[in-house]
Amino acid sequence: MSQRTIPTSSVSAARVITPERVLEPGWVSWVGDSIVEVGAGQVEGAQDLGDVTLAPGFVDMHAHGGGGAAFTDGPDAARAVLETHLAQGTTSMMASLVTDTIDNLERQVRDLAPMVLRGELLGIHLEGPWLSHLHRGAHQESLLRDPEPEDIDRLLAAGGGAIAMVTLAVERQGGIEATRRFVENGVIVAPGHSHATYERAVQAIEAGASVATHLFNAERPIHHREPGLIVALLEQPQVSIELIADGVHVHPAMLREAARRAQGRFVLVTDAMAAAGSADGDYELGPLQVRVQDGIARLVDGGAIAGSTLTLDRAVRYATGTAGIGLHEAITAATSTPADVLRRPDLGRLAPGARADLVVLDAQLRVGRVMRAGKWVR
Repeated sequence: MSQRTIPTSSVSAARVITPERVLEPGWVSWVGDSIVEVGAGQVEGAQDLGDVTLAPGFVDMHAHGGGGAAFTDGPDAARAVLETHLAQGTTSMMASLVTDTIDNLERQVRDLAPMVLRGELLGIHLEGPWLSHLHRGAHQESLLRDPEPEDIDRLLAAGGGAIAMVTLAVERQGGIEATRRFVENGVIVAPGHSHATYERAVQAIEAGASVATHLFNAERPIHHREPGLIVALLEQPQVSIELIADGVHVHPAMLREAARRAQGRFVLVTDAMAAAGSADGDYELGPLQVRVQDGIARLVDGGAIAGSTLTLDRAVRYATGTAGIGLHEAITAATSTPADVLRRPDLGRLAPGARADLVVLDAQLRVGRVMRAGKWVR
């Protein structure tokens, strides 16, 4: 009996972004849904994509919605979010949920958990309800609470392993104990929406906290006599740093400084809400009303910034353009670095054994084509 041979497909491009460097030119080969080889120069039989940049599929580890839909609204809405961001090059996403009652969060986690088990979502991120009243941002103040063990266990049980990350104001009563409890259950703890002192932040990092939720936004500012959690998070090499590169959340000089201080461990995230990929207008973010004008989302009540309307391709363009961050560094921050944070070495990289997720970018780094798991989707 003859053995069936699975065909290999290949493409070449003027620039190919690998985890280590930019190949100019380079090529990628895949079989089925997996990359089998990546190389410099040209390879016989490859489809030449021309003067473009070939990047891995983007990985967004902090997003709430897009395309007019939000992850809080169940599986059908979640798939609409995924489709919106996929069209702009994001091939892997984590579903972020905002502060709500424990009952509602339990229902939302149960609704999304099967999508995590099927591989549609990377996991679930709980951004609340264990946040600071002083730095609540776009979270309903009356629903904020201390991290009680029974609430934590209830939500972890609802997820059945699907909860991958929580944002936590570690200064809240029980915050350090909650950090240890989550870490022991394999959940990433991300200090954020917090008024923690420097000492408290260091204590949380020593307890296992390892990600900074959207650094600089909704947290205690730096002071020369009380550096607070921002400095603590930046100076610890085991902490990955989320940054929102949209020109609204963080000044480009602060983006450059954070990227310099956290070289190789900063992550571009969108923190996108339902209006990402959609028009200006009125939307909801959990139980709160949001108005989007000129692409900027703010709470109707109070005017606080309420997430973004960003997609990761735009974040890369802003980082490399306005903020002056290098191309390889910016694309790595949107691909392999977040994949590594989420313990997914098979994603976000053009390397043998990784999933065949490719994004074709033109000279302005705009998305031309997208491949997910070996199939072109745009």
